[in-house]
Amino acid sequence: MTKRSAGDDKPPTPLTGVIAVIGCDGSGKSLLTHDLLTILLRNGPAELHYLGTVSGEMGDQIKRLPVIGIQFEKYLAAKARRAQDMRKKLPGTITAVVMFLFSLRRARDFRKILALSERGIIVITDRFPQAEISGFHYDGPGLPRAIGENWLVRILAKREKRLYHEMACHPPSLVIRLNVDLETALSRKPDHAPTELRDKIEIAPKLRFNGARIVEIDANKPYAQVLNAAVKAVNTNLGLHLSAT
Repeated sequence: MTKRSAGDDKPPTPLTGVIAVIGCDGSGKSLLTHDLLTILLRNGPAELHYLGTVSGEMGDQIKRLPVIGIQFEKYLAAKARRAQDMRKKLPGTITAVVMFLFSLRRARDFRKILALSERGIIVITDRFPQAEISGFHYDGPGLPRAIGENWLVRILAKREKRLYHEMACHPPSLVIRLNVDLETALSRKPDHAPTELRDKIEIAPKLRFNGARIVEIDANKPYAQVLNAAVKAVNTNLGLHLSAT
């Protein structure tokens, strides 16, 4: 990543051809990103990448590790859930290290997006990192500001904050924000905690992604309308002539 100092007042340069799809769980991100990829591939090279901290694919890979796989995946999943809940105090150094490793993995994946953009390949991302609001739930830094006296955690928090500011210097060309109400989100994700979904719904509109172009889509509407609106946004902002059908 091209580093910029905290005092650099130059405006960020959007990543050419990078489309970020964001929204609360239950807004339809996964379905929309896969359908957009299918449509974009008719026009030329395109890729879909997940930019969250922990994906289901990652969990499946860990489970396949000999002997320790299943238990280690359960351990990391528990740490990830605690890391995402910013209302809980960090239980100790080990959790802080795990959280930092999640952020390092996200930064590694982000560098892949940078390289693809430089090659002229259109990229759709499911989620996108930001440095405005802390919390893995919101794709921000996972380590809190109040980090106590532990010197290692202080160092990790400082380095993690720098990672997210570096990523935030490269906003996507287009952000498609899927807005959904709590009732709809719960109907689609009945296994999710209502408080978690409510937090994400409240925070999502506050994220500006460093001045990126944001198109708001009502994800409560029938999916065909959501897909058409997303394709229209891509055509308008990337100068393409795609069809949802």
